[in-house]
Amino acid sequence: MAVIEGGVSAALQGVGAEAASGAHAIVMPYAHGAGGWYRMGVSSGTIAVSLAANSELFQFRYVTAASRVAVVQRVMISAGANVAATGAALLTLRMAVARAWTAAGTGGTRITLTGDNAQLRTSFAGSEVNDAGIATTGALTAGTKTLDTTDIGAISFGIGTGAITVSLPLTVLPHVDIFNPFAEGGHPLVLANQEGFVIRNGANAFPAGMTWNLSVNVLWAEVPAF
Repeated sequence: MAVIEGGVSAALQGVGAEAASGAHAIVMPYAHGAGGWYRMGVSSGTIAVSLAANSELFQFRYVTAASRVAVVQRVMISAGANVAATGAALLTLRMAVARAWTAAGTGGTRITLTGDNAQLRTSFAGSEVNDAGIATTGALTAGTKTLDTTDIGAISFGIGTGAITVSLPLTVLPHVDIFNPFAEGGHPLVLANQEGFVIRNGANAFPAGMTWNLSVNVLWAEVPAF
């Protein structure tokens, strides 16, 4: 039989021969040290232009002065429309890791993350996500970075030309995970200094005429080591 001794309480717990005696465990987020846990939920403006292939719609850039890493746990997206496209199309939204991100992107709405914003507890440190932005009416400017050739998440869907107002709730893309490693038994995305990710469309351009918007939700931690 093995015995587990508490480091603070010195209480003992039998293991093996005492298997009939239940163990009390609490599942909690892993330790964040002087960092913290964060979440953002952002929505684009009304996008009414045809988007070229590979247009960036959301950017998330991490720059640390404290040698911490950002551990991205989950990224969720959704989209809705109220005006149909002038032509049908097969479309993709995809998530790509960005490395050597030395200059932030521009355009769209840049998200306020300083002070008490996005923290899941007031006592957490302010986030070191240096820049995050989402499109307003068109694509974002890329900044200076290198995107991985292979995406880490992708979602495909089709757009038709029928009267979109006959469909409720006018959903183009329901709330869905584009990145959720824990649902798949995998590893989170761990970002070091000047790394991040973007969400962009695929090789097919978004069609003209459609009026739509995009929402993005991100859950992450900033920790001394992982």
